[in-house]
Amino acid sequence: MKVYQTNEIKNIALIGSAKSGKTTLAESILFEGGLIKRRGTVEDKNTVSDYREIEFEREASVFSTVLFAEYNGLKINIIDTPGIDDFIGEVITALKVADTAVMLINAQNGVEVGTEITWRYVNRDEKPAMFVVNQLEHEKAKFDETTRQLKQQFGNKVILAQYPVNAGIGFDTIIDVLKMKMYKFPVDGGKPEISDIPAEEKDKAEGLRTEIIEAAAESDEQLMENFFENGTLTDDELKKGIKMGITTRTMFPVFCASAKNNQGTSRILEFITESLPAPDEVSPLKNDKGEEIKFDPGQPPIALVFKTAIEQHLGEISFFKVCQGEITETMDLVNSTTDTKERLSQLFAVAGKTREKIEKVVPGDIVATIKLKNTFTNTTLASPKLQGVKVEPIVFPEPKIRTAIKAKNTADEEKLMTVLKEMNSIDPTLKFEQSKELKQIILSGQGEMHLNIAKWMLENLNKIPVEFFPTKIPYRETITKSAKSTYRHKKQSGGAGQFGEVYMMIEPYVEGKPNQKEYTIRNQEVHDLPWGGKLVFNNCIVGGAIDSRFMPAILKGIMEKMEEGPLTGSYARDIVVSIYDGKMHPVDSNEISFKLAGRHAFREAFKNAGPKILEPIYDVEVLVPEEKMGDTMTDLQSRRAVIMGMESEGNYQKIKAKVPLAEMNRYSTTLSSITSGRATYDMKFAEYQQVPMDVQEKLLKAYEEEQKEEE
Repeated sequence: MKVYQTNEIKNIALIGSAKSGKTTLAESILFEGGLIKRRGTVEDKNTVSDYREIEFEREASVFSTVLFAEYNGLKINIIDTPGIDDFIGEVITALKVADTAVMLINAQNGVEVGTEITWRYVNRDEKPAMFVVNQLEHEKAKFDETTRQLKQQFGNKVILAQYPVNAGIGFDTIIDVLKMKMYKFPVDGGKPEISDIPAEEKDKAEGLRTEIIEAAAESDEQLMENFFENGTLTDDELKKGIKMGITTRTMFPVFCASAKNNQGTSRILEFITESLPAPDEVSPLKNDKGEEIKFDPGQPPIALVFKTAIEQHLGEISFFKVCQGEITETMDLVNSTTDTKERLSQLFAVAGKTREKIEKVVPGDIVATIKLKNTFTNTTLASPKLQGVKVEPIVFPEPKIRTAIKAKNTADEEKLMTVLKEMNSIDPTLKFEQSKELKQIILSGQGEMHLNIAKWMLENLNKIPVEFFPTKIPYRETITKSAKSTYRHKKQSGGAGQFGEVYMMIEPYVEGKPNQKEYTIRNQEVHDLPWGGKLVFNNCIVGGAIDSRFMPAILKGIMEKMEEGPLTGSYARDIVVSIYDGKMHPVDSNEISFKLAGRHAFREAFKNAGPKILEPIYDVEVLVPEEKMGDTMTDLQSRRAVIMGMESEGNYQKIKAKVPLAEMNRYSTTLSSITSGRATYDMKFAEYQQVPMDVQEKLLKAYEEEQKEEE
């Protein structure tokens, strides 16, 4: 393959809801670009994009696929993304490196919740965008209603560049208001018959052309002056204005297609090469200090690894975008995250399983390399001259769903942890932790399907049979009033014995609350607990009742008990402990004696200090169709949710609520069932709050039963 220069490259991400036809359009683009000789279909399991076994099973994309096509002397890098919210991480990485988002809309369904979800990230990254209304051959295609929804949702920046003459069964004709021509496609697609617009369509086409000319003129002051002076723009001026409008996000043109029949694809490709911005015509990526990285081929190279995959018979393959400088085969770069050297032994332009070897890559291009040792998704490769430079990292959403996971065979436990770590390095939205607190391995993801796909991969690709279990809730224990206790630890066993006696007062810790006045504080230690909250430890001993060398042992005993709280074995937090008296023995007192005395004294005081169980509360935002609001609200309230507010967002309503984590089990499945898959939600940890008394009683009873079983 020839080395394409920065101005000869277009980077696009195909995004949109599930079943909008992204993979099918990608197949048509590759066919029109000559990369493939025959178009495959998702149903026949022979597309270039969906080539993995799990995608054959689901007949839908699970991973993003990097592709390329050559057209009109340019290279078009294409990233075909999944349409299901569970795999939003694949969309986010694609948008990070693409220069334009191509949003597909299913002409049957119009603007769907998946459209709105992905559009949030288009806006967040301030990406130029265009729309393709697809599946116009379907009997239920509704082009006018779909474009009305697009304008309602995304505003007057949505401009029609084309419209269909005969949407529905038999669709084959498009009016192009940019070219002011009618395109009639063969039944099986391919090269269209281009003719003048018929008289009955002339007025409509001219009205739409006027709209697009006005929008193009608004993108540039000089063009605006020319428009006012001449009442229109020349074809060259219009082309310039459209490109500027797309680049500055003042215009989102709409095109028409039947990707299934390869109708409209060639015209879309032509528009991509003529009017979408090259990498150096949009805002460049920034480093982690917020400084722009210029597309300068003469500078030392910097590249962002945005995707990692493991391919059968090939091993690990890393996809990256060159941000600065030129990268050549066998070049040594440094991973700025791990500070390790990596040799790029080979460089490839990739289209699914097809790989074409290249020798050099310029700024803005997207390529792949293989067998890097310590480099994964969301890391920077840079010249050794640029010590520590990092591309601003990709920001992923918080997990929405959690499950406990366990290998069915004990012998596989270590292998399971290794593979989970590998899976996380490839997909950062799939997280795991080995929770010391809960004594479980917790797997977190974006939805139930996300976790089930992970389970499928573990069992089918890595041959590790696993089980999912309900996740234990990380409760916390605290107190609501002060209490005192005394504990004497005494043990005699022939020789030297053990003796330690501790007098203790505990009280709730409240930020800003003054210290207790009952006992003089000789020394105070404030400990930020690893699990949240504080422990304040006051030494109030006078007259040497307990030697100062034993105070750390008392503190250690208290901390041990706080790690396994007296009520349910959960972590305790936000407590002030004052040691105000005690007794020692000149021979038998030692550190173990005072550690045990402190531990038992704390446990007794805790039980008398109005103990309460705290539960994690999450901020939950649900984006739901208006007609499903009532059912969604009812379900949330059944989960002890506190509704914090509601607001409109396009055709949807956003419900904001605070919900206990304990009540969010299987919420994604329930919400999908209630709304027929049209709603989505985000959740983020907010705070700990006291559980209601009836819930606390159930938790205490359950813990007692658990302890009995262990005995």
